[in-house]
Amino acid sequence: MFFYELHEGDDEVYSDVLVVSESEWEPQEFFDLVQRVRHEVQDAFEHDTLIESIASILERDYGFIFVSDDRLIAAVNVSKQEADNFLAELENDEEDDDDDDDAEDDGGEPRGDYRSIYADLEPDVDRLN
Repeated sequence: MFFYELHEGDDEVYSDVLVVSESEWEPQEFFDLVQRVRHEVQDAFEHDTLIESIASILERDYGFIFVSDDRLIAAVNVSKQEADNFLAELENDEEDDDDDDDAEDDGGEPRGDYRSIYADLEPDVDRLN
C-alpha cells in the first residue's frame, strides 16, 4: 500500500485528505495526475472541498482509496490523563440527517462537523476614535 496526501489551503488554515494506492506512483507522476483531475473539477465540486472532489475521482477512475471519515470503524481519544481516554462516537449519515449540529442533550456542547476560518485583522484605529 502506498499513501498520498492532498492539502488545500495555506500555512495557517488548511485541510488534507489521504488516498491510498496498491501501485506506487512517482511523486511527479502523482502530481501531474492530481493537476489533470483538478482542472476537470475545479469549477464544479462534488463535495465540500476541492481535495475531497479530487480524491473521489482518484478513487472512481484511478483505483485509489479515499480515506474519508465515513469509512471509519472506530475513533479513540487518547490522552496522558486517564479520564480523557475514550472510544469516541462516530456519526453515520442517518444521524447526520436528523441533527442540525446545534447543542445536543449532552450538556449543551455542540457536536458534528466544523470548519474554521482564521482571519488576521488589523483594526482601523482612526475609525474607532
